[in-house]
Amino acid sequence: MSEFYIVGAGFFGATVAERLANFGVDVTIIEKRSHIGGNSYSEIDKDSGIEYHKYGSHIFHTSNERVWEYVNRFTNFNQYRHTVWTTYKNKAYIMPISLSTINAYYDLNLKPHEVAGFLSKERAKESYDNPKNLEEKAISLVGRPLYEAFIRGYTIKQWEKDPKELSADIITRLPVRHNYVNRYFKDKYEGIPLDGYGSVFKNILNHPKIAVRLNSDYFCLRDEIGDAPTLYTGPIDRFFDFKHGNLDWRTIDFKKEIYDVEDFQGCSVMNYADETIKHTRIHEFKHFHPERNSVNHTLTFKEYSRVAGKVDEPYYPVNTPRNSNLLRLYQQDIKEAKNVIFGGRLGSYRYFDMEATIAHALELSDKIIARHK
Repeated sequence: MSEFYIVGAGFFGATVAERLANFGVDVTIIEKRSHIGGNSYSEIDKDSGIEYHKYGSHIFHTSNERVWEYVNRFTNFNQYRHTVWTTYKNKAYIMPISLSTINAYYDLNLKPHEVAGFLSKERAKESYDNPKNLEEKAISLVGRPLYEAFIRGYTIKQWEKDPKELSADIITRLPVRHNYVNRYFKDKYEGIPLDGYGSVFKNILNHPKIAVRLNSDYFCLRDEIGDAPTLYTGPIDRFFDFKHGNLDWRTIDFKKEIYDVEDFQGCSVMNYADETIKHTRIHEFKHFHPERNSVNHTLTFKEYSRVAGKVDEPYYPVNTPRNSNLLRLYQQDIKEAKNVIFGGRLGSYRYFDMEATIAHALELSDKIIARHK
């Protein structure tokens, strides 16, 4: 029998499993999917021969030295640097909003030192000292024209709500760069695993003390597991049989398309800000691996956002008063759960990117190991 069970083989579960195994603990991972890697998983598309990120684009970036040192034990990274573009009214603009975006949109030639003054005048045209919703908050940060062009339509598609109906707390700031730097992330380290994310997870879990059970439902195995120590990275509400109600999630649908051209859109991710265009963005995966031999066709995923049903993959928690209240109730239940630790995106009802997930997993591993020394 395993000494420790982990539910979920994403970065959180895999990292804890590897750390405990190296400490000498026998670990069993229970994964409902047919593959390891969680939402970071990537594989080769059989129709195009191009590697794709099965659950949407994942770019690894961090300034955390410990996280970077840890993941580099299991892979080498390429030199990819992420840029994001947004199409609005058939014209492409760099994101996040920068000097390039502002000059292109307004047809100006501002210099870096002139951006702050220009935006101050734009904000003053419609001032909100105490924004009551997302629309007022965004306008108070960048002014109405930039809000209407790049935030309103995209937000409506992403959340299926008018921004006037969304809490102002959803955004605390909107980054505006006063220069022409196009790199999306500012972290010290960035890249894509040379052999793909699937290979990373295989390497992390390649340990004699780690057993992985794929296509396995934890809730069908609870009697077998009993009171054995368990890390649960699935949805909180599901663990407690939805006793307080369902927490809301957003999910994503993808439409796969292959084009007989070498390059479809010129970048890995293109957002679509127009409300009339139903997809939120298009991923073109071959741009993630410029070091690989190019093929004369390309693979894209169109992304559509909607409310998650019970059988859908949950992607993004929904920040509403109702969900906040439900989460507090489930957090009280967590305190009474015997020998179960909750973690990860689903287990915390919080969105984490990969580096934050690994950082939290390393911290948790340290605590577990310290208790058993």
